Amino acid sequence: MNILDGKKTSADVKTTVADRVRSLHERGFTVGLAVIQVGADPASSVYVRNKRRTCEALGIQSFGQDLPEDTSESELLERIAVLNADAKVHGILVQLPLPGHIDSQRVIEAISPQKDVDGFHPVNVGLLSTGGKALAPCTPSGVMEMLARYDIPLEGKNAIVIGRSNIVGKPMAQLLLQKNATVTIAHSRTQNLEAQVREADIVVAAVGRAEMVRGSWVKPGAVVVDVGIQRGTDGKLVGDVAFEEMKAVAGWCSPVPGGVGPMTIAMLMSNTVQSAEWFANEENGGARNGK
Repeated sequence: MNILDGKKTSADVKTTVADRVRSLHERGFTVGLAVIQVGADPASSVYVRNKRRTCEALGIQSFGQDLPEDTSESELLERIAVLNADAKVHGILVQLPLPGHIDSQRVIEAISPQKDVDGFHPVNVGLLSTGGKALAPCTPSGVMEMLARYDIPLEGKNAIVIGRSNIVGKPMAQLLLQKNATVTIAHSRTQNLEAQVREADIVVAAVGRAEMVRGSWVKPGAVVVDVGIQRGTDGKLVGDVAFEEMKAVAGWCSPVPGGVGPMTIAMLMSNTVQSAEWFANEENGGARNGK
């Protein structure tokens, strides 16, 4: 079995992003990303810190927006409005989850679609579904980037996405469709899931259940991408796929950790630079699609 190495691939993506940042800098543009955190959830704080460090490493200006837990929804929306209007900010990310008194969807919809580097705004969701120029969610974009860099053929292949979340499952299916794969979305009410997985050339597991996808489910030589991450009974990090069982069956498989995880933040940086390039093109008389 071959390994889809997210650590190596994410490093390659970051190198490309850094080159794009330098190119923009030479044209007089400094790329900027605002990361908003409301409260001090420990896990969120780790994610936010990693994002800001990655910005610094790649030459992206980070605008820290650390707000107290009791920040009102209206105060947060006002902060987003200011960032939407700030020409120095090309990407806006609101770290989720938000405190219970704030409507997350309303907050997502308040972000300018062109600065929505998470790819969650309904405009970007619509553009993705119609094949337009969209900022796509970072995790499924990371999966696609990893498959591309390992030259995994997708056209005409049978792909199954296990999970139908708005963040991973649904956009993952759209991205695979754009590459001319034949896509099935499976979920908790799918009948005969094991049999359907066995028919797939590409399996993307994003269901959130530890080691649910077994080696016996998978067609020999299939490409298996594990998006899940949780603690196993022994306390170790595991994914949605029984990785050890895949070694004797799959042609390719991504590990947990070290697979899809590192790709997510790399694609966040890529989306931020994409937004900055759109802004730069518009200032030079071009359109959002770069033409």
